[in-house]
Formats: sequence, C-alpha cells, structure tokens
Amino acid sequence: MKIQELFRIFAVKNAKTMKQRISFLLKTYGLTVALFLVAKLVFMYCNRADHPFTLGDVADVLRHGLTLDLSTGLYFLVVPLLLTIVSIWYVGRSLWVALRVWFTAVAAAFALAFAADTALYPHWEFKLDATCLQYLTNPAGAAASVRWGWLVAGLVGLLGLIGLLTWLHWLLVPDLRPLKGRRDKAIYGGLCIAATPLIFIGIRGGLDKSTTNIGQVYYSQTPFLNHSAVNPVFSFLSSFESTMRSDVQYHYFTDEECARLLEGLFPTETVRPDTLLRTQRPNIILVMLESAAGQFTKIGGRDDIMPHFNRMTDQGIYFSQCYANSFRTDRATVSIWAGHEAFPTMSLQKIPSKNRSLPGLARSLRQAGYDTHYYYGGDINFTKKKSYLINAGFERLTAKEDFTRQEQRTAQWGVCDSIVFHHIAQEVSQWDESSKKPHLIGYNTLSSHQPWDVPTHRMADPVENAFNYLDGCMERFIADLRQLPQWDNLLVIFVPDHGITYQGVDENTALKMHIPVLWMGGAIREPREVDIVCNQSDLAATLLGQLGLPHGEYLFSRDVLSQNYTQPFAYHTFNNGFSLLDSTRFVVYDLTADHALVGDAPDLIRRGKAILQATSKDLSTR
Repeated sequence: MKIQELFRIFAVKNAKTMKQRISFLLKTYGLTVALFLVAKLVFMYCNRADHPFTLGDVADVLRHGLTLDLSTGLYFLVVPLLLTIVSIWYVGRSLWVALRVWFTAVAAAFALAFAADTALYPHWEFKLDATCLQYLTNPAGAAASVRWGWLVAGLVGLLGLIGLLTWLHWLLVPDLRPLKGRRDKAIYGGLCIAATPLIFIGIRGGLDKSTTNIGQVYYSQTPFLNHSAVNPVFSFLSSFESTMRSDVQYHYFTDEECARLLEGLFPTETVRPDTLLRTQRPNIILVMLESAAGQFTKIGGRDDIMPHFNRMTDQGIYFSQCYANSFRTDRATVSIWAGHEAFPTMSLQKIPSKNRSLPGLARSLRQAGYDTHYYYGGDINFTKKKSYLINAGFERLTAKEDFTRQEQRTAQWGVCDSIVFHHIAQEVSQWDESSKKPHLIGYNTLSSHQPWDVPTHRMADPVENAFNYLDGCMERFIADLRQLPQWDNLLVIFVPDHGITYQGVDENTALKMHIPVLWMGGAIREPREVDIVCNQSDLAATLLGQLGLPHGEYLFSRDVLSQNYTQPFAYHTFNNGFSLLDSTRFVVYDLTADHALVGDAPDLIRRGKAILQATSKDLSTR
C-alpha cells in the first residue's frame, strides 16, 4: 500500500505534502547508507595492492558490514527528522538554510572520513579513529610524512569530494509546503514522534544488552577484510572514549589469577649476569633507528639494503632475537627509555601526567653521574616528544630549530640523518677523557620514514633506498667514532623502533616486529651473538644490569643477561590487538574480534591478556 493511499484512508487533506516529508527522510537515509557502501568499495580498491581480494570477498564485506552502516546512518537522520517536525508548524527560509548547512557539514564530514580512512590505512593498518586528532596539534609534523605534491593533490581531491557530496545532499532538500489543519499536523507529528524512539533503538543496535560495536561486523581471519567491513565514521566516533582516555583498563582475571599468570616473568633484579662490557661506566650513545626492522636486514633475508649493518653484527654484541613492543615511534620511545610495555590504543608519550611518573633510563643514568643529551632532527614537539624526554631525564635537547636553516631544509621531516650523526660525532670528539663524568646521548633518526626523501639514490625502490641511506650513515658514523680516542670507552647501541607493513609483511607476521639490536664500541669485551628472545623494553634493565645499577622500578623490563631470566618471550601490541612469541610459537590476538588471527596457543593468549591487565592497572596508580 502506498503512503498516499494510507493517508487517504484517514482522510488526511495534506497527503501529498506529508508524503513529501516522509520521502525526504527515506531518501536521506538511503543516500547515507549508499555512500557508506560506495566508500567501502573505494577503500578496498585503493588498498588492493597490499591486500588482494576476490569478488566474493567484496560481497562478504558489504553484507557483514551492512548492520553497522544501517545503524550509523540513523545518527545522521536525527537532525533532518527534527527539522521536518519543525516544518509541521513553520516553513520559511531559515528552515531551508538550516537543512543546507546541515547537509554541507555532513558532506564535509563524510568526505574527510572516507578520504582519511582510505589514505591512512596503508600506513596505519587500522581503521580511522580519534588518533588522527592528536596529530592536528602539530600539522607540520604530520604533513612531513607526505610529499607536497601529494598534499596538494589530496586537498584538491578532498575539496572535489566535498563538493560532490554536498551537491548530492542538496538535491534531497524538498520545496516544503506548510501543513494545514490541526488534525493533519497532529497525525504527522505523531508519526514523527513514534519514529524517534525507533531511530534511537536502531542506533543502539536493538534492545539486547550488547550495543552496536565494531566487533559485530568482524567475520574473517584476514584483518583487511574485517577492517573493510567497518564503517569509518562509526569507527571514528566510537574511538573517542578509548583513544582520548589515559586510564584504559583491561580486566580479564582476578588479581590473584593475573599475578599467577605473570609469576616469574618480569624479575626486577639482576642475578649473576653475563658480563658484556669492559667497564661499568662507559660513555653511551643510544640510537633509535626509524622503522629499521629486521625485514630490511639479513633477518629478512636481505643482504643488499643494509649491507654495512649486516657486517657490523659480527663486530659487536648482536641481539638477534629481539622484538619491538609496538607499531609506532611514540610508543617505542617509551618502551625503550622507560622499559614499559606499549598499549594497543593509547600512547604514553602523549600523556605527560602519566609518563612523568614512569622510570626513565636517562634519569637513572643521571643519578649515576651521567650527563644526558638528546638529538632529534625533526620537530621535537611532535606527539609531545619534548615533554616526555624531559620527564625521562634528559638535561639537554637538540632539535630541528637548533640547526642551521640550510640543514633544516635537507629533508621534509627536518635535518637528514647524515648531518645529525656528524654533529654527534663532533660532540663526542670534544669529550674530556680525563673527566670522571660519563655521557649519555640519545638520538632518534628520521630519514627512513615516509616520504622517503633522502639525498642518495642507490636503489630504485624509494623505501629500500631510504634504509640503504640510513645504513650508509651508520657505517660512516661508526668509522668516524673509531678514529677518536673516546672510542675505547664508548658503547653505541642501535635499536629500531618498529617495522612497517611492506611487501606482505604485516602484523600477522613475526617479521614485522623482529628488530636487530646491536651494541658496538670499545667498551664491549668481544663480539658475540645473544640469541635470547626478548623485547626492546628489556634494554633498560639489561643495560642497567651491565652497569651494576638497580632497576627495581622498571617493573616490565627484564635483564635478559641475568640468571633469573628463565622464561624468554616477546610481547607486541598493535591497534586494539597484541601478539606474543616464545622460542617455538607465535600468536596474534585481535581484541575487537576477541579471537586469535594467527596461532593456536591459549596459554600465550592468557599471558598477553594478563600483561594488558597488569600494565593498565599499574598505569592507573600513577
């Protein structure tokens, strides 16, 4: 039965006008859902190179994601519904303007969400969420990841998409005519009022205890297909609570059960360690290598990308079974310098109120008499890096603004690595060998990061070329230091921050989190390989153990050279998930889907959940 015929049964005089309003609401909702479906198709097509799929996969993605699309679409029907209710009693220019303003805002929001979700996924490997807002405080730092040509093209494309979506929405705005008669107004008003609770029930996802959530559309063991099914607008809106909070809690077990699962896993003292150094007070240079995971070294079977680093592993102490704690630099910075586990949806570096209470390797070494200095060639305020480094114990900071204007323009991120390495070598050359005050230098490289703009062009692939450039910088840096008398009492530590998704290596592969850690310098006793499974967060306790310094406050950092390190494993987090590895097994667990994506090891999954619970509880007390 047609709507207009239904109105005739009730002798409604304004049947055509009422039908116009109902048709407007249905078309608005239909357009919204249709745009969500088209956005999924575009998302999958644009990311097909790294994530192949079939037509059957497309159908499954659309089918499984539809419930979330239908629910999300109702959010954007509320305002049009309220305005149509207003139109029962008032039809004028201000109502016409209000509808167009609303639709323009919605079109802009959708365009931004669709474009950001599709463009960022190859780099982040997770759906759009509120994390991106944290980078808006420093747009220059965020823009450094992209070439200017891409920024301009992206802006033009975004404006074009906004214009298209605005035009489509404006086509829906009807030429509303006023309703006449109290009875007809009451009937239409009653229909709208009756529809309002139904809309909110639809937004909630029904009347069950479980409300609409991202996990309801997950159906595959392939993360990309699950991510494709997720509505990016809903993902963004629903992420605000967890992303912006600093007290995310994970609770899976009783406190007693959690303690039992972690018993003996994180010893906080060193017992009869294997001694690697010739002195307990060497000068130390700790270099965090941007994205330089094992996939670009001999660990990944590559001898051509970083050949100098591969050779240097035979000249120092090579930790061949070390793994990154997380997937981003800001997380890795805290894991390395504070010895703390990373969280799936929260960055401790960006929360000064919490990270200032964490232990800090630089602070511990300052208390032992060390002078501390940190170098970074980029914007040191990006992702609140400066505040964290100060909280961690660094007395002096040298960043982009401290270099010459010419040096600042050598790379899009800032000062290219070769220049900063040279400045560090110059500082080392000026250290007074007769002084009893030892030195600590921290440095975070940046050239091996998108947009991969480096001054050399030895390899055709821009990604591989960037790591090859970093390799050359490291080789020259070590060569320069060897010529100095300060080399004899020097310990240089190279530790990558994380890996990247590249040529089939992603979070479902242990290779992405596998990082080569190397100690070099005249302070080491002799070259050797340490093949114990461990994390980059264990560097703090291991180094302090070698220096004969206590590390009891580093609750989640383990001295892997101590006799009480008897249960080796590595733990890694990614966006709302974790992976865990021991000497024989590897498991990847998706917290949203609440099931394993890779591996069948229930005990490792329970251990991973226990670590999440213990670390979040620890953070809540700080």
